[in-house]
Amino acid sequence: MGPNRHRLAPDHLPALTSPSADTAPRRRQLLTLLGASALAPGAWAQQADSASTLYATRPDAMAYARTLADAHLLPLDWVLDTVGQARFLPRVPPLMVPSTRPAARNWAVYRSRFVEPIRIRAARAFVDRHAGTLQRAEREFGVPMGIVAGILGVETIYGRNMGNISVLDALGTLSFDFPAAHPRAQARTTYFRGELGTFLALSFRARRDPRGYLGSYAGAMGLPQFMPSSWEKYAIDYDGDGVVDLFSSVADAIGSVANYFIAHGWTPGMPTHFPVQFDTARLQLPTLLAPDILPSFSPQEMQALGVVLPEAALAHAGKLALIELPNGSGPSNYVAGTTNFYAITRYNWSSFYAMSVIELGDAASA
Repeated sequence: MGPNRHRLAPDHLPALTSPSADTAPRRRQLLTLLGASALAPGAWAQQADSASTLYATRPDAMAYARTLADAHLLPLDWVLDTVGQARFLPRVPPLMVPSTRPAARNWAVYRSRFVEPIRIRAARAFVDRHAGTLQRAEREFGVPMGIVAGILGVETIYGRNMGNISVLDALGTLSFDFPAAHPRAQARTTYFRGELGTFLALSFRARRDPRGYLGSYAGAMGLPQFMPSSWEKYAIDYDGDGVVDLFSSVADAIGSVANYFIAHGWTPGMPTHFPVQFDTARLQLPTLLAPDILPSFSPQEMQALGVVLPEAALAHAGKLALIELPNGSGPSNYVAGTTNFYAITRYNWSSFYAMSVIELGDAASA
């Protein structure tokens, strides 16, 4: 998901990147007291294109702003003023509604958008330029440099396409005008309201104008396109300057992506997938595909269901998933995904996405 670079001012409390449960409330209270005098209500007011688009005119938005102020220990007047400045973006809600006539999934077409000459050249240049930091992250976290490079390449082409939509406007729109036509509208509204609150807390603690953050239409930010909650939980200061900055610091982006994967079950040294062949006489494809991308079968169970695995896969100690990569009306591709393949899908719930990250990373490291 996608922001322009804005260097964040240090808050002199590096531990805020991963506070413990008992210290977090005290730290937030301290930051609120420190920032209240510098961030007076209205200090960041900007002229909107039309007053009618402002959420300041919406009683429901203003009522929820009070809830956010209380939940995040933020000054009420500042939160009311900031949420009130958010503008409705009419083009955003339709982007959230699933198509009623989805096109046939096609791995070859999807792959051609991400594992292509421009990104491959950019990936190789990125790996050459930042090899030291990537190697350090691989050594310290156990996440291969190709995987980190693949994520940053697929997400933003290494910072070239970080998004140009106001994060405040995007999160405001999705918090208060999420499309009712979505099958999980209530759950998604709750999610985006949580992201809005976390975003306000992040920008307040950084003493940055919330309207200065640019990102994707869903509110994702920086080189790795972290949502605010991921920024709060997993972003780290990896260049040691006392600032967590995913917009301008490549080192912070590299370290934060590696940290994200470790938090989501990455196992150092484990492959992401294995090639497969089929014994068509014994193949039970519906059973194999039923768990989707969740590793559910031992190598021996998978083999008993008609999958022919290489020796390395047969020696694999963990569970595997049969990953189908459909090619429209053509024959599908298949691989046996490990829990590390599954970890990549925690970044984006898509087998196509995970394979693109893996293959772009392989091309970058070749």
